Amino acid sequence: MESGRRATDASIPPNGRRDLLLTALLFAAALVAYYPAHAGGLLLDDDLHITVPALRSLGGLWRIWFDVGATQQYYPVLHSAFWLEHRLWGDSVLGYHLVNVLQHAGAAGLVVVLMRRLGLPGGWLAAFLFALHPVCVESVAWIAEQKNTLSTLFALGAAITYLDFDRDRRLSRYWLALGLFALALLSKTVVVTLPAVLLVVAWWRRGRIDLRRDVVPLLPWFALGAAASLVTFSVEHALLAGVGATFRLSPVERVLLAGRAFWFYVGELLWPSGLTFYYPKWHVTASEGWQFVFPVAAAALAAALWLLARRTRGPLAAFLCFAGTLFPVLGFFNVEWFVFSYVADHLQYLSILCFLIPASAALAIASGRLPPARRRLAIWAAGAWVAALGALTWKQCARYGDPVAFYRVALALNPASAAAHNNLGVVLSKLPGRLPEAIAEYEAALRLGPNAPEGHANLASALLKDPARHAEAAAHLEIALRLLPGRKATHDMLAEALTDLPGRLPDAIEQYEESLRIDPKDPVDHNLLGIALMKDPSRLADAEAQFEEAISLKPDYPEAHNNLGNALRRMPGRLNDAIGEFEQAVRLKPDFAEAHNGLGLSLAQVPGRLGDATAEFREAVRLDPGLAGAHSNLGIALIMTPGSLDEAVAELKEAVRLKPDFAPGWHMLGVAWMRSGNAPAAAGAFRQELSLTPGNPAALQALSAATQQSGDH
Repeated sequence: MESGRRATDASIPPNGRRDLLLTALLFAAALVAYYPAHAGGLLLDDDLHITVPALRSLGGLWRIWFDVGATQQYYPVLHSAFWLEHRLWGDSVLGYHLVNVLQHAGAAGLVVVLMRRLGLPGGWLAAFLFALHPVCVESVAWIAEQKNTLSTLFALGAAITYLDFDRDRRLSRYWLALGLFALALLSKTVVVTLPAVLLVVAWWRRGRIDLRRDVVPLLPWFALGAAASLVTFSVEHALLAGVGATFRLSPVERVLLAGRAFWFYVGELLWPSGLTFYYPKWHVTASEGWQFVFPVAAAALAAALWLLARRTRGPLAAFLCFAGTLFPVLGFFNVEWFVFSYVADHLQYLSILCFLIPASAALAIASGRLPPARRRLAIWAAGAWVAALGALTWKQCARYGDPVAFYRVALALNPASAAAHNNLGVVLSKLPGRLPEAIAEYEAALRLGPNAPEGHANLASALLKDPARHAEAAAHLEIALRLLPGRKATHDMLAEALTDLPGRLPDAIEQYEESLRIDPKDPVDHNLLGIALMKDPSRLADAEAQFEEAISLKPDYPEAHNNLGNALRRMPGRLNDAIGEFEQAVRLKPDFAEAHNGLGLSLAQVPGRLGDATAEFREAVRLDPGLAGAHSNLGIALIMTPGSLDEAVAELKEAVRLKPDFAPGWHMLGVAWMRSGNAPAAAGAFRQELSLTPGNPAALQALSAATQQSGDH
């Protein structure tokens, strides 16, 4: 940047045809460079940004704006955009990736407009550098960071419109600029530094800041930014409190961190090598003298530029804009990402412009002073520079195309990243046959960060898929709740782990009750609590109450109707009520095999309705051939149906094949064989039953009868 009359008042005129061609080239280059990321899956909290089912209706859109806490962060403009995108293409990740790239390219195009408003040359160079710099990949290829591209788009629009207002003082432009700034804040609060940047620009252009002309119009902007920051802090207070537990730095150490982070970001822009999702977390301490070099060097640079400002204000203005835009993420305030690392590429997305714009202007001014031959050489060199950055961006984006490879690369660059191990475990746990690898990654994450509640919960979630490891899962979930009390999902998983452990049913019930204290309107938890209560025959009435509450909260809940039917079927005098619940379950969900089986069991107890019961069992078996209980029940019904013994034997054989430890199935198979005259086979079935239930009097008596009939003594 240069100060002076020419730089202050000049306006670089547009060239329509040239600008149109360069705009098309800019968008095409961005789409090509980011192409490898388009096939990438979901990362980290992407699933919380792609609109969740509870918010996909028009009522959900209202909640996005007026129900603080309905979304992970209160950024209603961002989540409204995600809401609209989900209406257009659902869960397809390609659409979200394309929107992010187009918003990024659009922001790059606005850089040209902004630099022309400022009278600065080199706009197209800055636009292409921004569009293709690999440091931007994290913000553009990561779906959740649409908050960066969207807020930057609005912030640039606000800055351009405010500069137009500053020129002609038209109030319509002012209110439009303020509105765009509000939209930017409601997309991501990081743009809060924009009014301060506009004050620096005013100082650079005129050499002073006039209270009435420059400060007063921006006071509402500062107030709006402060309000947005307060809301963001309030919404994320609990989360940031957790961050603070891992971010205990003294004021001096925070200054040391800020100095080091500043130079780290400068270095990334100048030499974008070794970029990764999780950078090693520095050990910041005032006891090591070399760490003071970073803030001292930054202060020395600021002092030198202050002295230079007597001749040209541009370098100091650029420094102030860059450092000021970075200020919220340098370490003076708690940032969620600091749990993983003190720096991240996405944290400097907006500030990149404060570096590239003055750098591009300076290069354009310098090249304009060269002889024509050297100027052409400089243009070719700039093109090669942009192409090289585009190639690096392509290479960086390729990592986002495969989530497993993405985290493997992150671990190769930072093996001590517990977060990378944990997130790799999340990805692997969703892939067929990769559960052992997922468990190994979770365990590695916990070795590096044993006090991470999410790590314990994730490991437990994987262990829950193996019934033999539910006790281990419960132990990890208990640790997770000690580290982070009151998390509903953890209570739910712990209840699931405890339900089938010997002697732990009361503890499981207690966990479901605790979860319902957190959210008493959760129909799923009422249903799950009812299932747990139903395991205790003395608490069937309590189970009934929970199922009825689940149905009152969600009338079209077939699973709750089915479970209520199962509870009522076991209660004296409630058989007709049970039949009604099963019938409602199959009306709501005609392919619900378990409900057809339950309805069959109930109908079988009603005189004269064995045929209807048999039909329900047949339907259950048709819908779910792997449902051993339905095969067994169908076999029993066929035993009581004249002329159906052979079919009964076939169904009971299938039941015990599917579930070899099903003792009642073996008993009824023996009965069927006895009635069909195959006493040796019946004896074999009863012996199998006895191996499962040693000393069973009924099995012993049946075996005795079978052996006597077969002559096998």
